Amino acid sequence: MQSKWLSKSATSVVLVAVMAAETISPVPAHAGVPGLFATEYTQLLNYLELIGQLEQQVLMVENQITQIADMAKHGITITDQLFGTVESDISNLRTIVNTGEALSYTMSNLDSTFRVRFPGYSPSTNYSTAYQTWSQTSLDSTRGALDAAGLQDSQFDSDAALLKTLEGQSQSAVGRMQAIEVGNQIAENQAEQLMKLRQLMMADMQSKAAYQGAQVQAQATTQANSDQFFGQTLVTSDGVVF
Repeated sequence: MQSKWLSKSATSVVLVAVMAAETISPVPAHAGVPGLFATEYTQLLNYLELIGQLEQQVLMVENQITQIADMAKHGITITDQLFGTVESDISNLRTIVNTGEALSYTMSNLDSTFRVRFPGYSPSTNYSTAYQTWSQTSLDSTRGALDAAGLQDSQFDSDAALLKTLEGQSQSAVGRMQAIEVGNQIAENQAEQLMKLRQLMMADMQSKAAYQGAQVQAQATTQANSDQFFGQTLVTSDGVVF
């Protein structure tokens, strides 16, 4: 802007000088003088044209500087990008749900362990010991689910602080690059929250499955022991089985 003002001011000064030369110092009408004045006038016009060209060049340079500054602004990155600790959080959750006699979904031999603890309809030689195993499996599975929920509750403050920081970065983003980076951080945080939610859902399913397995197994074993004690002879009367 300053260079534009200077160029316009210079043009104005030259115009004023030409007008003053014509008004204040009229050239006497004698031989040779008109030609001299015409030469000087032409030279002044050339100066004006040169100043106009310089003004256009200054404007072009200003536009280039503006474009370079704009490119630099949109290329600025966020120095400290914030990403969550989902790997360690999930690792802690997997450890918590696999506690005691819990029937954890993290077991590599989950299917075989379930079949051993809950064999289904079969008599038991020591019902009290078997019942203790079923009840302990159910209780430890439930405790693991509660501990997983408690761990995530303890992470709420840090998660809220992270979201607050991302909100501040979003509001103060300079240029396209920083806006894109903030969006990437928010998307990554959303993915982490979904993964944690899946972990909680699996822990809840683990607790419910262990409880249902203990209940069904207790009933099945009780029935099997009863059938073994009383025998399985069927008494029929009028086609009705008792």
